[in-house]
Formats: sequence, structure tokens, C-alpha cells
Amino acid sequence: MAISIESTDTFTDKPRYGGRKAVVTGGTMGMGLAIARRLVEGGAEVLLTGLRDRNLLRAQEELGDLAHVVRSDTTSLDDIAALGATAEEVLGQVDYLFVNAGVAELGPVTEVTEESYDRQFGVNAKGAFFTAQRMIPLLREGGAIVFTTSVADSLGAPGMGVYSGSKAAVWAFAQVLAAELAGQGIRVNAVSPGFIDTPTMGVADLSDEERLHFRELGDATTPMRRHGSTEEVARAALFLATEATFTTGVKLPVDGGLARSVAVFPAG
Repeated sequence: MAISIESTDTFTDKPRYGGRKAVVTGGTMGMGLAIARRLVEGGAEVLLTGLRDRNLLRAQEELGDLAHVVRSDTTSLDDIAALGATAEEVLGQVDYLFVNAGVAELGPVTEVTEESYDRQFGVNAKGAFFTAQRMIPLLREGGAIVFTTSVADSLGAPGMGVYSGSKAAVWAFAQVLAAELAGQGIRVNAVSPGFIDTPTMGVADLSDEERLHFRELGDATTPMRRHGSTEEVARAALFLATEATFTTGVKLPVDGGLARSVAVFPAG
């Protein structure tokens, strides 16, 4: 069943994002789906991407006619080019771009394989960079890009060497684009999630036991002693995209204070 539109502008009683157009990569589950859901609830038309058939179908069923769900591999330049063409055909100009697709694989530096390295940098860094590059010509003046980076981009957490490096690259891209696009009236910012409740807990291929340990680690090391929700990340991302109209080049932590704490992740 499609969700109903409930989010309205307090002063006009009109849908908050009515008439707006948005693209959300990695939008069929977790944080990306939460962003897409809030946009659709507010009346925006959204093009969102994913890879797995089950997630694509579920997202389309939930979000309804305002959503256009597209299969797209963010590591493929051909798919990115096709996504841009689809966005141009379906949406025309775009108000908001959320570069959210990402993958994390844990392991000490001594055990990282070339395949894992390439996979994480392919999705997180290469995919983010070239998606933004392709979409920039479609962004209207006054539009916004919001990248999803991670608290890991600066913490130096054991076991997250490749993931941390790839997300640090995303934050670097965001800062450079903020400088390059300011003259076009396009703002570029990032959200930096900590431990967030998502179906995968943000890490690929964890066993149930490993996922439980990861959850307990998050609760123990986060100063607020809990995980965040995908909805909390979505609210932060939409604030940067739609409300923070004199803000660019900023990374907004959504991490319960983790990045500002003195907590150190235990190895292993």
C-alpha cells in the first residue's frame, strides 16, 4: 500500500516538498529509504536507486506513484550515465541529490583483499564522485547535494581501514564541490552517521552473532548509549537539503556524540 502524504508546511498547510524533485542513490533500504519516504510524504517526486529485486519492489510498493524506482549499480559508469538520462527524462531539473549508496566490509589491514578494497572504494568513492558529476548539470539553482559519509571517516577505528578511507574521500569530494558549486547557487553538505539501526547495521555479510556484537559495541561506545534511527538520519539530511539555505561545506554528525567522545573502538 502506498503511504499517504502527511508532511505539510506549517504556515500554508501544503505538502512541504510539493513540486520538488529529488534523486536518492541507495534509496531502497535503510537510510536512503527513510530519506525517500520523508520526501514522498512531503509531496516530492523522487527517483531512487537500488540493486536487489526484493528491495526495489518493496520500495515501489511502499512509496507509490511519486516514486520512480530504478535498478542501478553505482560502481558502473554506464549505469550512472543511464541514471542521469532517466532523471532528465522523468524529472527534468532536480532540486535535491542525496548520494547515499554505500558498503562497509570489516577486517584488519593485514587481511584486506584487493577485491574488498576495490568493492568499497568502487561503491563509496568512485560511485559517489561520478554520480555527483553526472547529476550536477541537472541541479537547478538553489538546489542541494547531500552526501552520506560516516563517523568512521575520521575516527581511525580498527577494522575499518578501507571503509574509513573511502568515506574520508567522500567528505573531501563534498568540500571541493561546495567550493566549486557555490557560484551556481548549489549547496553541498554531508551527513555523518554513527551506529544506525538498519537491516544490515551498515556492514555487509555479518553473521547474526557478529551483528549482535556490533550492536552491543555501538551502544557501549556511543555517549548517548543507543543507536540512531534511519528516520533521525533522514531528518538531518533533509534539513541540510531544504532548510539550511545559507550552509554549505558542512558535515553534520548524526552519531549520538560518538565523533566528539574519547571512546576507542576495541580491536577484533
